[in-house]
Amino acid sequence: MKTLLIPTDFTYQSLQSIPLIAQQYYPEKLDIILVHMLKITDSISELLMLSRRSAEYRQIPDNFYIRCRELEKDYSHLINRIHIDIFYGSTVAVFNNYLDAHNVDGIVASHDNYQMLFKNSIDPDVLIEKCGTRVITVQEIPGMMADVITTEPELIEHQ
Repeated sequence: MKTLLIPTDFTYQSLQSIPLIAQQYYPEKLDIILVHMLKITDSISELLMLSRRSAEYRQIPDNFYIRCRELEKDYSHLINRIHIDIFYGSTVAVFNNYLDAHNVDGIVASHDNYQMLFKNSIDPDVLIEKCGTRVITVQEIPGMMADVITTEPELIEHQ
């Protein structure tokens, strides 16, 4: 089983690559970690309250959780688990420790319209480029929903 990290801004756009990536690894099942990255604060009072991380988790839309569960269910033959997490840190060393602790085998590059959600959000590409972990690109697989163009069948009147 492989573990992949996908940077997320808690939008559907960050979930769109999951079916394609899961098919790239078939028949191996995936554990997927969806991570938003935050710079850790310098304030002592905020550091003391860091264990109360629920403030950031409350910002995750319920629909995002629902869509993650739907993906787990719809692709249960490809996906073992989708986990949502928030990474606190801004150095490559801390990020590499996070990757090691979660046994991450690869990182999916963030999508084009990635948004910084909080004042202390950081661009994931900065850490991803420097961490040394393999970055995975999504291959377009013919027949996937994004590539399918459907046309209405012509109705022919028989006499």
